[in-house]
Amino acid sequence: MNYNINEKGYYGEFGGAWIPEMMFTNINELKTKYLDIIESETFKNEFDCLMKNYVGRPSPLYYASRISEHYGSKIYLKREDLNHTGSHKINNTIGQILLAHKLGKTRIIAETGAGQHGVATATVCALKGIKCIVYMGALDVSRQAPNVNKMKMLGAEVIPVNSGNKTLKDATNEAMRDWINNPEDTHYIIGSVVGPHPYPDMVARFQSVISAEIKNQLKEQTGNEYPARILACVGGGSNAAGAFYHFLDNKCVELIGVEAAGKGVDTHETAATLTVGTPGVLHSSKTYLMQNNDGQITEPYSISAGLDYPGIGPMHAHLFKTERAKYLTATDEEVLQAALLLTQKEGIIPALESAHALAALNKIKMNPDDVNIVNLSGSGNKDMATYMNWLAY
Repeated sequence: MNYNINEKGYYGEFGGAWIPEMMFTNINELKTKYLDIIESETFKNEFDCLMKNYVGRPSPLYYASRISEHYGSKIYLKREDLNHTGSHKINNTIGQILLAHKLGKTRIIAETGAGQHGVATATVCALKGIKCIVYMGALDVSRQAPNVNKMKMLGAEVIPVNSGNKTLKDATNEAMRDWINNPEDTHYIIGSVVGPHPYPDMVARFQSVISAEIKNQLKEQTGNEYPARILACVGGGSNAAGAFYHFLDNKCVELIGVEAAGKGVDTHETAATLTVGTPGVLHSSKTYLMQNNDGQITEPYSISAGLDYPGIGPMHAHLFKTERAKYLTATDEEVLQAALLLTQKEGIIPALESAHALAALNKIKMNPDDVNIVNLSGSGNKDMATYMNWLAY
């Protein structure tokens, strides 16, 4: 079974570039040039240098002894929260800003939900002196104020989106409209493994640094580069794609993605796409999405702004369909409890998104000698207002 993308941009039956004619120029330029650029020695050297000296990679693989004792199994945390800007998002934005520069683009647009991708995009635009516009749902602007302030300080223009549910889907819609209207000078830095080909593959390649490091670090710490399982939260799914990437062909490694159940998958307030969704086309890619019987998008909900997206990357749709990966869900309450446990056991405050992966540790059977890796995709600094409101401090 092949779990990588084919020459037409599909993972099995999912993916592709279901684009309007007005987007053809943008996508065709990327599709015909991205591999030659990112596989060149010049690009690789610059990317690796920035990963090491600017982002701070490799991020630590930390053996969480007190959490391990709590669960009765070996728990390691891949500390993407310690990257510059506080999440895995910087891996992708470094790659894409270098690509945009090679393509001669002078204007960058992006969408963001939790604000982590927005901050990472604004950061690399400041680094390279390129104009940056970030679209963000108006609801997310209000609940992720610290990241909005960071983007503005970095010099980005943050545009609130008031359509739809005022969250990530709506921000993505507006960013795509902008790109269609500005094809010559603009590059769209999509923040996850979603959208038309070549974005899902390109973003996964940039994020694959996570699993490459995990293999090396595990070999060094345990003598074996393959864990029993890897857990990661999934919205669009970029951090999970990066954590899974170099383990896809080894079926001895169990891959577990964790979606946002919100207030429950049996309610209308959920973002668990693979649990409640069906195949269709969203943002120019065939995948699973939340839709009604008429094919209209169902508005998602999650306490975490980065996971309330009504679709999922086509790579994950393929891994789900072929049963190579398992996808669980975690409710808001389960997530909050998991975040508090990690904080008080290990002194690490996780992002609400990352806490979904932690919450799944209660839902799987682990043996005492199993090596379990949780991809801690982001820092909880941005979510302190939500945590404090829940704890009523």
